Amino acid sequence: MKTPYFTVKDIIQITGITKRALHYYDKTDLLKPSKVEDNGYRYYDQEALGYLQMILLFKEMNFSLKDIALMMQLSKKEQKDILREHRSTLVQRKQKLETIIDQLDEYVDGTDISHLHLFDDSPILSIQEQYESEAKFIYGDTVKYQEFEANVSELSVEEQEKAYQQFSVNMEQVFHALARHQDLSPASGEVQALVCEWKSCLEQFMSCDDEILRCIAEAYTTDRRYVGYFDQFGDEEFLRFLYQAIMVYVEGEERPLKPVFYY
Repeated sequence: MKTPYFTVKDIIQITGITKRALHYYDKTDLLKPSKVEDNGYRYYDQEALGYLQMILLFKEMNFSLKDIALMMQLSKKEQKDILREHRSTLVQRKQKLETIIDQLDEYVDGTDISHLHLFDDSPILSIQEQYESEAKFIYGDTVKYQEFEANVSELSVEEQEKAYQQFSVNMEQVFHALARHQDLSPASGEVQALVCEWKSCLEQFMSCDDEILRCIAEAYTTDRRYVGYFDQFGDEEFLRFLYQAIMVYVEGEERPLKPVFYY
């Protein structure tokens, strides 16, 4: 029985590979035709077909063509050793993808970017750490920021994390309460008491004068990163309402003597 040869068209029909890919494998010496006729037609025997099927298998397992070329020169045992190691890599990648999907869902559902944990296993700093670095870069030379750093440095890492988490919870409670009073005037006593509570949250780490409060209020309205964060508290007018309420507090002569809780 003569050894059967397959044309390029046959190989395409048998495996589903594209003509372009087959020619590229030929060009890069990954898979050469078993023979080439004088007219340039390429033919592949059964051994070459089996070789191609292994290439396609490894490619589907997410190996690069360069790695596949090296693997095809190894024994079956050596290939299996590499595959076992590769499996561990794929499992880690699967876990990472599951995390990405979960974080994607949380973000789409309204979770603020600063509350996501997408960078926990990444060399990229977390969003919260990036915010801190950005703040130090911009305000590091100011007395207020140095006061903030001094206060934070007295806490352990665990205490800092706990304090930041509680700070975040407290701030969100204030913003939710302000959103429930959005139908009132920004100058109303209820709203101004909540702004006073907002200031108290900030002063967990440093004292805040009118200049600091004004800068924060302006950052809320000019930094687009805050837009998505404040969307969770009220309608599209909430941020403007918050800004007006803070400005009333900063510019007003009569303020609440102490924060009044409306949670």
